[in-house]
Amino acid sequence: MSVLTLASAPEDAKALEAAAMHHARLAGELAGRVRMLLTAVDRDRGGAEEIRLGLAAFCDRSLLPHAEAEELDLYPAAHAMPEARLLVESLIGEHRCLAALVDSLRAAPTPVGAAADARALQVLFEEHLAKENGIVLPLLAMTPGVSLAELLADTHRRLTDDTSARSAHENRNTEKGQDMREEPVEESGGCGGVCGCGGAEEAAEPELDVREVPHALRHATVFGALDAVPAGTAMVLIAPHDPLPLLAQIEQRNPGIFSVEYLERGPEAWRLRLSHP
Repeated sequence: MSVLTLASAPEDAKALEAAAMHHARLAGELAGRVRMLLTAVDRDRGGAEEIRLGLAAFCDRSLLPHAEAEELDLYPAAHAMPEARLLVESLIGEHRCLAALVDSLRAAPTPVGAAADARALQVLFEEHLAKENGIVLPLLAMTPGVSLAELLADTHRRLTDDTSARSAHENRNTEKGQDMREEPVEESGGCGGVCGCGGAEEAAEPELDVREVPHALRHATVFGALDAVPAGTAMVLIAPHDPLPLLAQIEQRNPGIFSVEYLERGPEAWRLRLSHP
């Protein structure tokens, strides 16, 4: 059954497709960041902390605001439908679980604990989106008298306003902190990897194998993983074909940031090192 047959109006059909694409980008970026954290825990626990902080920041600026906006603008219309009321209430409960997992991830005392929280967060979020994409959004789109397009437009405006307000607040805090910065202090416990004491040169490069990632999530997963690659390190990407369109998108998204080196050119896998100077 096509999206057009599910929707009661053409604009709702387009909104349904756009919502699914947005969910795919969120799920993909989350998956990429989680994969990088799991890899770092296995290979480079020193780098896992930075990736963990980046994952928590992504949740704070994207995932959790998305859930809050849904509750305010999208869920009330679905909750008014008897056939969806219990499902919506369970989805709201899942939002609370997602927030609790983000808090647990942020406060995890060990990298292994953070990885476990991150993986649980990913699984729950993907299951949550499957219910929204498969039940809630189509139900809203096919119900006469309910405009999914307008509901999603309200959600988008709320997220845009929240993002603008958050950016302004962060800018003010940055300006206030200009005179409070201290000179950087060199951390002990490492020597750059030249003496075998666990420095950066001993850290194995993380690999992201996207051959088993659903096509709809693949590019977003790579983008999320690259956002988690610290400066001065690299990631190895394993793809089922020469990812030229993806490389073009990476360059468009981050001009001049990542250099690309082919390690293997098929026929079953393409391996590329993406270095972040």
